[in-house]
Amino acid sequence: MNLQAYALLANTAMIVVLIAVVVFAGLRFLSASRRNRSHNREGGDSALLAVALQDAIQKLKAQERAMTERAEASELLNTQIVNSLTAGLLVVDRAGQVQILNPGGRRMLGFDAAGEWPHYTKLPPAAAPLAGVIEECLSSGQPIVRRALEMPHAGDVTHVGVTVSPLGTDGSGGVICLFSDLTAVVQLEEQLRLKETLARLGELTAGIAHEFRNGLATIHGYGKLLDPASVPPQYRPYVEGIRQETVALGEVVTNFLNFARPTQLSLATYDLRAIVDRGVDDLKSDARQLNGDIVVAGEFGRVDADDVLLRQAFSNLLRNAVEACQAAGVTPEIRVEGALDTAQGVARVTVADNGPGVPADAREKIFRPFFTTKKTGTGLGLALVQKIIVTHNGRIQATTSPAGGASFQVTLPLV
Repeated sequence: MNLQAYALLANTAMIVVLIAVVVFAGLRFLSASRRNRSHNREGGDSALLAVALQDAIQKLKAQERAMTERAEASELLNTQIVNSLTAGLLVVDRAGQVQILNPGGRRMLGFDAAGEWPHYTKLPPAAAPLAGVIEECLSSGQPIVRRALEMPHAGDVTHVGVTVSPLGTDGSGGVICLFSDLTAVVQLEEQLRLKETLARLGELTAGIAHEFRNGLATIHGYGKLLDPASVPPQYRPYVEGIRQETVALGEVVTNFLNFARPTQLSLATYDLRAIVDRGVDDLKSDARQLNGDIVVAGEFGRVDADDVLLRQAFSNLLRNAVEACQAAGVTPEIRVEGALDTAQGVARVTVADNGPGVPADAREKIFRPFFTTKKTGTGLGLALVQKIIVTHNGRIQATTSPAGGASFQVTLPLV
């Protein structure tokens, strides 16, 4: 083989090597390109999955925040509803432990909310009637609907309407007790009944009283015609006795007619203090003659009233106080004190003395016509006072004063 052949063979071998290198490099390039495309696709899918997961988490967090806000708003609304109730709300668990007692209930029971909630039997004495119905509901598992109770409170009686329901189908969750103050309703009913009673009494007795007065006038007239000088001396005292008794009975009949006659009010707006002061002026001199005095204090407000009749009512109360102290042999110390109850829209005027007071068994009777604790008297004074007060849509009650005497509290609606 000559030199040219070897040169051709060498060139051919080099060309083959070059082609092989180019093919190998192309194959490597293609493989790398495929790997890059596959890696890019996997990276894109991972990024999309991460974005989706993050979006789902954000939505779940937003839903959680919304649910939390709704729960907080619902709890706040429930708390506002419970705290805004004017009625009392008392929730007791199965063991008798108080779980909820709203501000309205605490005010009605006079309970201080400081400290942990007690057992329902450990609430203030005013809650004793409530404890009874709660015990009944816990033991029976049956609801108690609209039961009327009387709760003692500050020397007075509060009328309460109560509904107790078991929590759960069998009462295993305890009981819920809802109670409201019905005192104003009960007092209004009593006031209406008293007005009706007074009206019927006036209708039944006015005619009889007129006939009595006519007969007494005739007897008194004939007694006046008798000349004591023409009567034997031993009979003259009898003639004078007839005259005096007919005059006294005539006054009783007149007072009773004034009581029985329907009261016609001439209403106008007055300062209650001014009316009370005029009544005090009528009796202050009588009290000072006995070395005593009448003191007026407090707030009174303005009322729609017939000033003449209302002044008469306070004058009668003050006169009774002075006479009671005089009969007991004590120096009269009489106090007239006014107080305003803006929540109820009423003024309360208390006339208290240091006399012997009114016996407890007579406090419900002293406003009845012809009932009296005095040795002398017709028993119409306080009955007339009550009629005047009731006609003004008020009420009056008798209690014991701090000095141990009588205390009359007059309640009148404010303008």
